[in-house]
Amino acid sequence: MSVRDMNAIIGSHDLLLVTLDTLRYDVAAELAAAGRTPNLARALPGGVWERRHTPGSFTYAAHAAMLAGFLPTPATPGPHPRLFAARFPGSETTTGGTWVFDAADLPAGLRAAGYRTVCVGGVGFFNGLTPLGSALPALFDEAHWEPEFGVTSPTSFEAQIARAEEVVTVVTGGRPLFLLVNVASLHQPNWFHLPGATREHGDSRESHAAALEYVDRHIGRLFAAMTSRGRPCLAIVCSDHGTAYGEDGHVGHRVGHEVVWTVPYGEFILEPGEWQ
Repeated sequence: MSVRDMNAIIGSHDLLLVTLDTLRYDVAAELAAAGRTPNLARALPGGVWERRHTPGSFTYAAHAAMLAGFLPTPATPGPHPRLFAARFPGSETTTGGTWVFDAADLPAGLRAAGYRTVCVGGVGFFNGLTPLGSALPALFDEAHWEPEFGVTSPTSFEAQIARAEEVVTVVTGGRPLFLLVNVASLHQPNWFHLPGATREHGDSRESHAAALEYVDRHIGRLFAAMTSRGRPCLAIVCSDHGTAYGEDGHVGHRVGHEVVWTVPYGEFILEPGEWQ
């Protein structure tokens, strides 16, 4: 597959990376096909998700890889050109369209290119409450997390978007913005997104799907915020890993199962004012 020419993007476009933490590819694809996620379908090329493989089976591993330039890889045989890559001799996935940076991580590379880098975290690896929960946020100029953004809040994504709307209004002398939003809504517990479910009922594939519908109802606000800044924005919306709901006896993630390794991915340009 050909890679987008990122050398023409970096500097002229804002960048938005939305990680729909724990979202399964099969659930995302089924809901898109059934018309149950119309806002995501509007944004995705052709209205469909691309099937990819994650670089890690749980949040920390996957995000550490993605924030070094290793985004989820197309599920077809490669090698596949990358959008971003740290300078690394012998890399077979760095091509002419790849934006190459001289840093150990993508936020540092973008910072050197003039970007303001901001993270709005969701799951515990972004909460800043422990040394491990501070490692990923420390990569950014600014990191935001509140309990209302976390996995136990039924309105976490709305709270995260409200913070993102504040972030984009900060005047920084025309510097482009790199914003990561790690969305906690799909992660367990998610039973409260399914009408009629109770704590005793627990999480299920159905409540996972209901959580994605909740995210879809509000994601247009995030896209509108990013398109309010007067410059185009390259948006990447993907999962960091999937999760199991009893397949082959597995529950959860951090295991090498197909439903964990296979993730949805979408990449598209948001034009100024497009989502207003």
